[in-house]
Amino acid sequence: MHIVIMGCGRVGSTLARILEKRGHTVAVIDVNTDAFRRLGPDFTGQTVKGVGFDREVLLESGIKDADAFAAVSSGDNSNIIAARVVRETFEVHNVVARIYDPGRAEVYERLGIPTVATVRWTADQVMRRLLPAGSEPQWRDPSGSVRLMEVHVHQGWVGSRVDRIEQAAQTRIPFIFRIGTGMVPKDSTVFQDGDLLYVAVENDRLAAVEAILSAPPAPE
Repeated sequence: MHIVIMGCGRVGSTLARILEKRGHTVAVIDVNTDAFRRLGPDFTGQTVKGVGFDREVLLESGIKDADAFAAVSSGDNSNIIAARVVRETFEVHNVVARIYDPGRAEVYERLGIPTVATVRWTADQVMRRLLPAGSEPQWRDPSGSVRLMEVHVHQGWVGSRVDRIEQAAQTRIPFIFRIGTGMVPKDSTVFQDGDLLYVAVENDRLAAVEAILSAPPAPE
């Protein structure tokens, strides 16, 4: 895939490096050429000076062949304008814009521009750490009966195999977040200190699952 990123701040540069490591071609747009230093010496993608809603700048970045576009500059207006130009003029459908104002984010979502509201997202992530029990789900199915949750796990479970945890909680563990990377566990995977554990659970069993995993395991 060819992906164009507008904004070479910490978010944009991190995205660019990750995407390139995964084998995608990447073009990064920024008005400040000094910002490209954040990409590091190993970055082999394209860098383009300019604003991400300028037609010539977008053409230089290869937008006609792009499969996706991310607008992650520091300006809400610039991000939204660029996202709309790319979607409506160049017909790139996989577009996302970072927005600092949650109110604006909701408006643009209704206009069909997927957004990440930075303040809302950050607040939600902090809440998950402060109030691990009963926090907002990562995902809900359309019927609202099943959710994917990050759950608090008691230190006593460290060293336990995933199949033991699943059996005790009577729920499935679709993935674990470990040292900055997601992984799909096997039955034999051992839960380690620092792991973030995600469970797929029916709504009516959520309280029971949280109660089991927030307490130490029963002696075998």
